[in-house]
Amino acid sequence: MINAQTFRLDGRLAFVTGSSAGIGLALARGLAQAGAAVVLNGRDAQKLQAVTDQLKGEGLAAHAMAFDVCDPDAVEAAVARIEAEIGPIDVLVNNAGIQRRGPFAEFPRSDWQDILRTNLDAPFVVGQAVARRMLPRRRGSIINICSVQSELGRPGIAPYTATKGALKMLTKGMAIDLGPHGIRVNGIGPGYFKTELNQKLVDDETFSAWLINRTPSRRWGDVDELAPAAVFLASDASAFVNGHILYVDGGVTATL
Repeated sequence: MINAQTFRLDGRLAFVTGSSAGIGLALARGLAQAGAAVVLNGRDAQKLQAVTDQLKGEGLAAHAMAFDVCDPDAVEAAVARIEAEIGPIDVLVNNAGIQRRGPFAEFPRSDWQDILRTNLDAPFVVGQAVARRMLPRRRGSIINICSVQSELGRPGIAPYTATKGALKMLTKGMAIDLGPHGIRVNGIGPGYFKTELNQKLVDDETFSAWLINRTPSRRWGDVDELAPAAVFLASDASAFVNGHILYVDGGVTATL
């Protein structure tokens, strides 16, 4: 039987990495609005506390956990602290990510390593730390934030595309290994959304016109439109959805 409660997250704890702004903050807010207590993460403790207080001011249950997801020791310590002081993690959203742009032949190796560490290593390390604690409980939902670049390329972002394509396949591999233990692993592939990080693209009239014409829905996405997808994948409504990448992109991946 399906009713509104099927999509509720009351009594669950959701941990969202890279959630002090943009997509991560929108996802954390949406999960909290669906009833979950949320743990926000970022490297800037002051900024993180400010947005955590903002969510609390909205009547939502929120906690701040400042640490760098690219530091494996910090990840293990933070996950252990969350479980000990706040509660068992029911939902993990691997959202933290970065972008670096440049021609492939001239792309700095240091930027390549930064993208790999943040976009691929971190979801692996955080996913491991959380999954190891979910395994004895035989329940949990892990959501990796992929991208339309998990499927499609664009000029000047070959390394980013490589990491997001790999994250798609990591998601499927995790689902295969963890599924028998009651843990579901899925991904969300956002299209082009208005965020602080891509404001320059939003303001670029030529690019914006190209994108709008390329997108069947004929507009940019608003970050709040991603939250329902996360709520669905975190809730019992998706109890038999595993290893799936849900593209929220206005139809970009559906057309040439």
